[in-house]
Amino acid sequence: MRIGFGYDIHRLVPGRRLILCGVAFESPVGLLGHSDADAPVHALCDALLGAAALGDIGHLFPDTDPRWEGADSLDLLAQVCARIREAGYEVGNADVTILAEAPKIAPHVPEMRRRVAAAMNTDVSAVSIKATTMEKLGPIGAREGIAAQAVALLTPRP
Repeated sequence: MRIGFGYDIHRLVPGRRLILCGVAFESPVGLLGHSDADAPVHALCDALLGAAALGDIGHLFPDTDPRWEGADSLDLLAQVCARIREAGYEVGNADVTILAEAPKIAPHVPEMRRRVAAAMNTDVSAVSIKATTMEKLGPIGAREGIAAQAVALLTPRP
């Protein structure tokens, strides 16, 4: 078995859509980034790539490459999972924690899990998504950004 950890953070700015785990939230601000800036999915990509020792999301999908401008992060996740399988691994499970003061994540978790699992081509039971606040501490607590952490377990393909 191989374990990987990922982390990502993006600044909240006006004029951007807020996308978290493939779900669009009603919000006056969204995450700033070259792609759709879906921080939880970016953290998950890095966890998966780290477990397989295949680099990181910035290496595979650099923000200097116009092909990835505005990219759907779930599409990037699907590409990462294809590389994981080519390297001889299957996803055992993934656990994602979103760090945000707002919006409320819990009502959207079932849909988020479905979308992430579909992009990973795995069963929804292998995907955990949860959220916590920062108790109004630091830049996340001040609603300046949203961060995410992810852990992924890979097993050898049969």
